[in-house]
Amino acid sequence: MTRNQSIEQETLSEFIDRIFNDFKLASDQYKEKIRKAGVTNPFDERDADILIKYALENIDEANTEWTYIAARIFLQNLYYKAARNRGYEFNHNRTYGSFYDLIRILTEKGIYSEKLLMKYTKQDIEYFESFIEPKHDLLFTYPAILSLATRYLATDYEKNVYELPQERWMIIAMYLMQDEDKSMRNEYVKEAYWALSNLYMTVATPTLANSGKTHGQLSSCFIDTVNDSLQGIYDSNSDVAQLSKNGGGIGVYMGKIRARGSSIKGYKGMSSGVIPWIKQLNNTAVSVDQLGTRKGAISVYLDVWHRDIEDFLDLKLNNGDERLRAYDIYTGVCIPDYFMEQVEKRGDWYLFDPYEVKQVMGYSLEDFYDEKKGDGQWRKKYQECIQANLSSKKRIPAIDIMKRIMRSQLETGAPFMFYRDEVNRQNANSHQGMIYCSNLCTEIAQNQSPTEFIEEYIENENIIVKKYKAGDFVVCNLSSINLGRAVPDNVLERLIKIQVRMLDNVIDINTLPIKQPEITNKKYRAIGLGTFGWHHLLALKNIEWESEEAVQYADELYEKIAYYTIRSSMELSKEKGSYPLFEGSKWSSGEYFIYKGYTDERWMQLQKDVKKYGIRNGYLMAIAPNATTSIIAGSTAGIDPIFKPFYIEEKKDYRIPTTAPDLNHKTYNIYRRSAYIVDQRWSIKQNAARQKHIDQSISFNIYVPNTIKASVLLDLHFQAWKSGLKTTYYVRSTSNEVEECVWCQS
Repeated sequence: MTRNQSIEQETLSEFIDRIFNDFKLASDQYKEKIRKAGVTNPFDERDADILIKYALENIDEANTEWTYIAARIFLQNLYYKAARNRGYEFNHNRTYGSFYDLIRILTEKGIYSEKLLMKYTKQDIEYFESFIEPKHDLLFTYPAILSLATRYLATDYEKNVYELPQERWMIIAMYLMQDEDKSMRNEYVKEAYWALSNLYMTVATPTLANSGKTHGQLSSCFIDTVNDSLQGIYDSNSDVAQLSKNGGGIGVYMGKIRARGSSIKGYKGMSSGVIPWIKQLNNTAVSVDQLGTRKGAISVYLDVWHRDIEDFLDLKLNNGDERLRAYDIYTGVCIPDYFMEQVEKRGDWYLFDPYEVKQVMGYSLEDFYDEKKGDGQWRKKYQECIQANLSSKKRIPAIDIMKRIMRSQLETGAPFMFYRDEVNRQNANSHQGMIYCSNLCTEIAQNQSPTEFIEEYIENENIIVKKYKAGDFVVCNLSSINLGRAVPDNVLERLIKIQVRMLDNVIDINTLPIKQPEITNKKYRAIGLGTFGWHHLLALKNIEWESEEAVQYADELYEKIAYYTIRSSMELSKEKGSYPLFEGSKWSSGEYFIYKGYTDERWMQLQKDVKKYGIRNGYLMAIAPNATTSIIAGSTAGIDPIFKPFYIEEKKDYRIPTTAPDLNHKTYNIYRRSAYIVDQRWSIKQNAARQKHIDQSISFNIYVPNTIKASVLLDLHFQAWKSGLKTTYYVRSTSNEVEECVWCQS
């Protein structure tokens, strides 16, 4: 398609006036600047880039609305390209073309799944088109629309623009609701579109990228448990490669693998331990990338009592033996209460080989946990191992291990901390297993077990069959509430109801590249409803980060979110049935509600309803980092404070000035206390308040200057553990050029 008459009739000056129409910004100087630059056609790629560049140059803490000017220029160019490629007439009053034609064209090109046209009639699709709101594109900031357009909108194989932003939201809504009862399906599609297009929520990046398409799965997170056998180790590596290829982030628990110096088939000292196998995973992360967009993302977890823990904690350091380094994986350490107690009292700690423990003691330490604070089966078994004088036993001061943990954290950001006793005490499905570790981003906590090889045989002369007993291979399906928009607009109840349905449907329509997580997915029907935009919300409400008011508000808000989430899953269970392992769970017994202290009338009624009708999803809530999707939604990431109220993001072609959302004279004071300035003790208090209401966990970063005293960082870890946090994510340290950072010196 060539540029049509209506585009040619609009002068550049008229184009600028239209873009500026909703803003009280002077355009005269801007017009003069672009005139001198020789800009004539805003639909030309070069001229559009110049228009955007000059708009971005005007952004600072006092002129934040220029980001919307840049976004609108970008959108106009996007609309024009889509019209040209799809063959419809474009003008500023008609920015979107036929939705049905888009689906037909991209289905014929092999981009969209044939299911869209199989499940929905032309009449259905035209009905959905009537609800598409192009004006909602004006909600995007420039970083938001740039990220959405360059990474997630459907293109052809030559990367030509076809799909537009509101069509992406509608495709996701249609795809996730495809198998709903037809009597209600169209209403569910409309509700899902309402939630997405208003930026009240976002779906996880695989769901955002792959919904409606012929390739790619929809889930974000996976956790594998590696069996202590050569077959198990290599099968796990192969499974991880398949998931990485399809865009999943993977956590790998290696605590069952025998330590260096352990015996193999009775031959003593033959095992090389976990480090070589971790290096294999490191190679997988590098060589099997995620659809060409980034290298694979893998985290490996090991128990703090494992004999190889010292080498493990040094894996990512920049010095030492390169043969013992793995720079492209992430590390996490699984910590029982007793270890933290020994660190605090400066007591001894003992390391063991898990293989020897199992052979000599007849059990595996990792299969137990302390059922109560300060008492339980794990520490009793651990003491038995100490008394048994196992040959692999090694004594070391507990504080020395902790020092190595903190040294690695300050140098590399990891290991992540996984407080295994607290996690398992709060496991709603403890009747069915153990939780050994978390995922790549530390927010998932679900039952795990290794897949076990049974036999291999030949069938029909040239068919080789391998049989396995599938373990619980964790998979989680994520989406998140945009607190900065949903709470001020008072839509939480309506939003969460449709959000839980969307997440639950992912389980049934997803196509996973390996079978074990497919089985686990159906058993527990786990979802991870989370949030982002916490700092944004505090700014809008003028609540100081370092205040009891913020802690109290976190408590109240997340209790409300928990209530709506559990109730929505219960109502879905009424309609579709509860997850298969509901009976015997803490949901079915009511123990979950008692443990959380939910005793008022509405909670007691919900407890009775769950007991009567069941619950659809065995795991419900998890707060992910949301680094990318929060940008698209124009809010702040996860539950973190912002990095700075205003900063410059360097891109290949130009610099993108970025401001905190809704930054103005009213919100600046809240944003001014940014990530490396706010007292992290208040961040932990807030997180403890919200963790009470989250059945899984939270991606929680600790921000510190690199000059922090070791004693202060240690105190932060103690506070996190004692406050009942289940996990902590990165320890993010920065240079000493941080103003007003006084808390870390105390």
